[in-house]
Amino acid sequence: MFLAITNTPRDYAWGSTTAISTLLGRRPSGRPEAELWLGAHPGSPSVVVNPAVVDGADTLADWFAAEPDRALGRGRSELPFLLKVLAADAPLSIQAHPTPEQARAGFAAENEAGVPIDSPTRNYKDPFPKPEIIVALSETFDALCGFRTLDETLTDIDRLDGGSGRLAPLRVLVETSLETTLARLFDGSDESSRLVADVSELARGVEGPSASISTVADLASRYPGDPGVVISLLLNHVTLRRGEALFLPAGNVHAYLGGLGVELMAPSDNVLRGGLTPKHVDVPALLEVLEFAPLPVPYLRPVETARGVERFDPTGVGFALLRVDAGGTGAVVQIGGPSIMLVTEGEVQVKGQDGVIRLATGESAFVTPDEVRLAVTGGGTLYVATPA
Repeated sequence: MFLAITNTPRDYAWGSTTAISTLLGRRPSGRPEAELWLGAHPGSPSVVVNPAVVDGADTLADWFAAEPDRALGRGRSELPFLLKVLAADAPLSIQAHPTPEQARAGFAAENEAGVPIDSPTRNYKDPFPKPEIIVALSETFDALCGFRTLDETLTDIDRLDGGSGRLAPLRVLVETSLETTLARLFDGSDESSRLVADVSELARGVEGPSASISTVADLASRYPGDPGVVISLLLNHVTLRRGEALFLPAGNVHAYLGGLGVELMAPSDNVLRGGLTPKHVDVPALLEVLEFAPLPVPYLRPVETARGVERFDPTGVGFALLRVDAGGTGAVVQIGGPSIMLVTEGEVQVKGQDGVIRLATGESAFVTPDEVRLAVTGGGTLYVATPA
């Protein structure tokens, strides 16, 4: 069975006012539209376009609760993923996500402390991890992602300093350890505030700045005095081209800077933030989950599994994202269970074991597991989120 679904974009302040509405073929709302959620997460479950075909259920969450065997297949009670369209017109917070063990412990501790589940100061909204894939839909998608090498950070510090000596204390600090550096920058002391102010001022005067220094100057203008301005110097600056992807596992510090992407993640809302945001920041909780080690940029390369089908499939997360280009010959997709389809360009027809559906740019549908094998034709690009 194919079930057409839709949703209302979430209006976080950093969202684009046009990118998601353009994809959906809708008139812009005039407000920021940051994320379109496709799934059954209680925070924003997908809306069923025609409730009559699922006995009046208005959302996927309602249908799953009423008919789990029909919707999800015997033995399942929920989707193992949440699919999103993300449109960033301004930087997101510096953040990271917990491991399964950290999520369970954090959720239990906040429950025991009596923190309301809907409290804006709550860190752990559920007991689950939140590994995620992001694939660029725009021509470029910029992000900060993971700690870079000490030499790369020192090169930018020296260029910012320009021989003035003003950043000598920062140079000494970053040569200690990543953990010590972050703890010091986040401590709110006069010293850390002075470092943020000096880095912000110097970044505005660099001629022909690197991408990292340009990011510093931009963040300083948007979040004056925020320690995230300096912390961005410790992180890899990544520019994805259209179709390129990152995989962000637990503990990877990151911040999306700008662009349109399709994002697939575990169905969790556990985010530990450290700066560049008006939302709740909990530095000790963030430092507890971070992996303090320079690592290569975690690019996720797709594997071609059939003609016109590429699979983004991180190990051990329970979900995969397929990109399907039907072209002139069509493509065949094997799904691993209940799935969600989203067309990002053009128009396609999808025929399964029993059902058939046509989807145009911006349209999406839920797929019951009994469809098994999807034959895709037409001239468009289709993303399919499916259990691994």
